[in-house]
Amino acid sequence: MTETSHDTLLDLHSVRVLVMAADGPTLAREGDANTFLSAAWEHDASMLAIPVSRLDASFFQLSTGLAGAVLQKFVNYRIQLAVVGDVSAWSASSKSLHDFIVEANRGRSTWFVADLDELSRRLAV
Repeated sequence: MTETSHDTLLDLHSVRVLVMAADGPTLAREGDANTFLSAAWEHDASMLAIPVSRLDASFFQLSTGLAGAVLQKFVNYRIQLAVVGDVSAWSASSKSLHDFIVEANRGRSTWFVADLDELSRRLAV
């Protein structure tokens, strides 16, 4: 495990995962995704784990289009994304967000996980 500022580089089941620190700039606009992607490239990570605390509330409001645009950008650049933390409050208040999360978790490019242990279990499969 290598520490870089407050971000942590992990090797989970042969996947190089950059876990972003819980504090720091938030992803509030589509262009902010570039900062996060750059960090992944800098550390040669194939997956980025972003804590819920680093995502602006608008990310969880599908009508803003932010989540869709950001996830598409990650797919285009072939960086897997894990949103780490409790999203139940947002998911409970929006059926479309709930369905979006369920569908994302069926794939391989984006996952919503409660914690790093759950991420590790998913990567083990």
